[in-house]
Amino acid sequence: MASLRGTVASKGIAFGHAYKLSIPDLSFEQRTITRVEEEMNRLQQAVRKAREEIKLIRQQVAKKQGEEHASIFDSHLLMLDDPYYMGTIEEIVAKERVNVESALVKVTELLISTFKQLNNLYIRERISDIQDVVDRILAHLLGKSLPNISLIQQETIIVAPDLKPSETVQIDKDYVQGFVTENGGKTSHAAIIARSMEISAIVGAKGATEKIKHGDYLIIDGINGIVIVNPCAKTIETYKKRKKLLHASSKQLTSFKNIMTKTVDHRMVDLHANINHINDVERALENGSDGIGLFRSEYLFMESSRFPTEEEQFTVYTNVLQQMYDKPVVIRTLDIGGDKQLPYYSLPKETNPFLGMRSIRFTLKEKALFLTQLRALLRASPYGDLKIMFPMIATLDELREAKTLLEQVKTDLKKEKIPFNDNIEIGIMIETPAAAFASDIFADEVDFFSIGTNDLIQYTFAIDRMNENVSHLYDPLHPAILRLMKHVLMTAERYGKWVKVCGEMASDERAIPILIGLGLTSFSMDPSAILSVRRLVNTLSQEKMKAIAKEALKRKTSKEVEQLLIEYRLIDAK
Repeated sequence: MASLRGTVASKGIAFGHAYKLSIPDLSFEQRTITRVEEEMNRLQQAVRKAREEIKLIRQQVAKKQGEEHASIFDSHLLMLDDPYYMGTIEEIVAKERVNVESALVKVTELLISTFKQLNNLYIRERISDIQDVVDRILAHLLGKSLPNISLIQQETIIVAPDLKPSETVQIDKDYVQGFVTENGGKTSHAAIIARSMEISAIVGAKGATEKIKHGDYLIIDGINGIVIVNPCAKTIETYKKRKKLLHASSKQLTSFKNIMTKTVDHRMVDLHANINHINDVERALENGSDGIGLFRSEYLFMESSRFPTEEEQFTVYTNVLQQMYDKPVVIRTLDIGGDKQLPYYSLPKETNPFLGMRSIRFTLKEKALFLTQLRALLRASPYGDLKIMFPMIATLDELREAKTLLEQVKTDLKKEKIPFNDNIEIGIMIETPAAAFASDIFADEVDFFSIGTNDLIQYTFAIDRMNENVSHLYDPLHPAILRLMKHVLMTAERYGKWVKVCGEMASDERAIPILIGLGLTSFSMDPSAILSVRRLVNTLSQEKMKAIAKEALKRKTSKEVEQLLIEYRLIDAK
């Protein structure tokens, strides 16, 4: 029996035999060719087979997982039909007289090299898509086949160096109990899919592909971040009991769906959902969400082949509002840049994309695009309780410029006699230390604040949270973060504004008691976390948490804050 440690990407306990993804050897020798037309025919046949294969997989995924997950293959099909990409390959074959495999790899390497220079997470995901398509073409050229995860029909746990987005969405949860990867993080595409499918997953398990053999029996401990290889009978029995308890606990959570969230001393708390797609609304309602605290509108743009029209945006926003009835819906305006890019629009190359042309900076530069979105939002406002939120606001000038554009749209709509909510609430995301410290300056000009903890922590500590070398510094319990949040909450109370916290911290059961103690009464999180957070909040006393939070603010390190929580039995000792 052996064990490995990694990061919990999706909670749960899973059992199954290891299914190691075996990628065929796609190596080849560069050859000089004389029959160019013959090579062109080989390419066309390989592309045709790849297209048929991708269409079949897309169909299978759409049937089992829905269009939202299946849409990832649309970019694969677009790549196969890209005349510039395919034309360049054919040009190299004709000019350099090399076999099509060599030309394919040469063109792809140049493309990937260009993408890597942009140095951000979303582009890295696009690189994965490109490599996926190229591997598929190469496999057909070489007479080999790639593994098809959708064909797995026995209880297994997938083990791989990493999972491409196109591989993750093929997972059939009836058979695949979970997965273990050597790379990746909690915010990777694979991790997000695992949480939405509610299967156990551990990422960043170094040495997994070396230490685990195909067919080994595995246990995923998705609570403590442990993978157990070939466990003894006693260990299996222990974990089976733990899984039963976990399942019973999960079933008990359903009883929290239709009850109010309030502390034992009767302080009401709102639990809202973060969503990316219109399909997520159903999950939010199923989990008893009090509203939508963050609708990331950028996914509507990122998953399109062009900028969505005003009508297309209006339709999506209206559908979300109507599905949520009278519950509040906070829609964040377009937030791209950094780790989020548009496949059809090239942002300028920057040394530090996270510190450059992103979020509100981009939309204030591309005013026509911004005005279109604001029109769609205002037109949708009569259909529900819509609130508009501007991301990444760092200065008052940025906020005022965004509000001026909003007023311009209001004036236009009035002239056109198009109805909208003239008193729509406007808020900003607090994602930088500058915005947190200057929250009193913003308070006179907004109705609410939403603290985006993921970026706030990242910018406070000057780290890339996706960089494994420094990700250990990403710590929501650090006193610096708690003090920043306390400052924002005190400012909001003084000016009569409401505050919401979104990001991973909103569902972090270590942080919630302190946040309640700091005075927070509104949280926004992944829909799957709502019921467990409601259960926790309903056991807490705000007055007692206030005393604990006051003490936490005096501590000097996150370890000291954790120890404080252990002392009060709010979390277990590791």
